[in-house]
Amino acid sequence: MHDDLRACADIVRRGDPERFAAAMAAPVAARAVLFPIYAFNVEVARAPWLTAEPMIAEMRLQWWREALEEIGAGGTIRRHEVTTSLARVLDAEGVALLDALIAARRWDIYKEPFEDLAHFEEYLTRTSGHLMLAVARALGGADARADTDAVLDVGYASGLANYLRAIPALEVAGRVPLVDGRPEGLRDLAQGGLARLGKGRAARKSVPRPAAPALYAAWLAGPVLRRAAARPALVGQGALDPAPATARLRLMAVALTGRW
Repeated sequence: MHDDLRACADIVRRGDPERFAAAMAAPVAARAVLFPIYAFNVEVARAPWLTAEPMIAEMRLQWWREALEEIGAGGTIRRHEVTTSLARVLDAEGVALLDALIAARRWDIYKEPFEDLAHFEEYLTRTSGHLMLAVARALGGADARADTDAVLDVGYASGLANYLRAIPALEVAGRVPLVDGRPEGLRDLAQGGLARLGKGRAARKSVPRPAAPALYAAWLAGPVLRRAAARPALVGQGALDPAPATARLRLMAVALTGRW
């Protein structure tokens, strides 16, 4: 790996250890795509939380939108270990997907609740779903409607699982994270996520083989969502994580079989 790619890998290792583990379970050649896009996601996801000043957070996100615009234009890009690595793997559609991701992350800056369930689902689709789809396209696939839908379904489920795990921290930060935080609402939400995960997996054969490592990032989505559906109280307790041994076995199975 060149120095910038190594720097991207280190950003992901420190900032998103589960996606780092998923990337390490992927073929070596795929990591040149996974690490830059995942590093970009780490930088964008944490930008709204690095300051209490909304204006500064907006400026941080705008910096990344301008960097993507430069990559899309194909000319000179600003020097940064993530942007230079990202420019090697993104096409115009990938740029558009990640730009929409940044726009969705503006919700993280402010404390207003989601407008309704549709707004919440759009947030997860544009953050986790677009991230997974951008990776799948960059790996060499997921252009047809069937495989795009499958990737977005799995991406949504993965994003929901991670979001539910973050609920206690979001509440401490003064956010109103859920449209319906009752046990019934949480159960419905988790069951809906499981349904979309199952739908995506049922369409596994439609996803081109080179794109499959993009979906490894959902390796914990099923166990987390099943726990949330069975025991919604675990969401508020921050107790959705599966046992470490179970998580390791799950990732080993993904790495050995390539089945997500």
